[in-house]
Amino acid sequence: MRFAETDPLNRRDFLRRVSVGATALTCLPHALAGKTPAAFESRKLGVALCGLGRYSTGQLGPALRETRFCDLRGVVTGDPEKGRRWAREYGFPESSVYSYETMEKMADNDAIDILYSVTPPSLHKRDTLRGFSAGKHVISEKPMALNVAECDAMIAAARQAGKQLAIGYRTHFHPYYRHLKQLVTEDRYGSFRHLTGGFGGSSPQLGTWRMKRSMGGGPLMDVGIYVLYAAAMAKHEALPVAVTAEEPPKTRPEIFTEIEETIHFQLEYADGSTCKGETSWAQSANYFRAEGADGWFETNPAYSYGGLRGRTSDGELPERDDFNQQAHQMDHIAKAILDERPSMVPGTMGRRDIRIIEAIFEAARTGSRVELSAADT
Repeated sequence: MRFAETDPLNRRDFLRRVSVGATALTCLPHALAGKTPAAFESRKLGVALCGLGRYSTGQLGPALRETRFCDLRGVVTGDPEKGRRWAREYGFPESSVYSYETMEKMADNDAIDILYSVTPPSLHKRDTLRGFSAGKHVISEKPMALNVAECDAMIAAARQAGKQLAIGYRTHFHPYYRHLKQLVTEDRYGSFRHLTGGFGGSSPQLGTWRMKRSMGGGPLMDVGIYVLYAAAMAKHEALPVAVTAEEPPKTRPEIFTEIEETIHFQLEYADGSTCKGETSWAQSANYFRAEGADGWFETNPAYSYGGLRGRTSDGELPERDDFNQQAHQMDHIAKAILDERPSMVPGTMGRRDIRIIEAIFEAARTGSRVELSAADT
């Protein structure tokens, strides 16, 4: 499956950009470092999925059947029989099935290069530190961790181990968001001044980690975070200078005893632009829009695994229902490791968004405007 070459999105502009250098090359797996496609086919990294819940089962496992630069070569699970089923289904040895207590034994398994933590957010730090202790690179699913302090510990461990830490930000690789970043880089519509976004839907099943604050649950951590990094892309990855937020009265307080049901927030940027966002498990939302003086960008649905739709003031963007976000995400991260270059979704990016989330919670709790500074990056 050849990703970038078959992407019809802005093909004329894309071909023009190939000559400008590294920015274009990050989107061209076969054009890097003067290598041939055949040379890259033989260079694959092994991935071990840590946590075999719904996301691993429904998305990451199947996506790893499509990847070109990485393979599924192991799992970490609390259910040995489930692990053996995965070994049979994906064709890796049962010796590459680990428990949460034995995962550091991956240090002796040269077939595994990357540990992908797909456990609840409260366990991402644990998984990450153990992955680095085993000498592996690490992908942490979003949100990166419970708080900035945990993010700092994960980033420090990556630095000490000399390994890469990447975050599972799949939408960064979709052609629509790549197009958004092109618009920003080229300043085609002028600086985006008015941003709006929302992501929400029905609440998860009672008793799951998403309903528990101590495990990293709640709509802001789970789905509202997508609005934060869509806004960051539209603002050239800038950190807001301030945040305001409010949590309206809960319609089902007997259910939402530990977490917010709905939260509204506004991000303020140094140039005076703003992003108004919302996230909820009481009402549906799935959109993002960025408006500049000379044009606008919009996607709705904006954050789903598939079926995204995009448009700009210049017209509709081509549909890309064939695009596997998770496969592209994992291939990009694996390719960055192979080429010894930084990932497009590093741990520092995950930390930035956790810092914004902390500020949103503080603003909602206190009713005050919370300022951020360069020290927060």
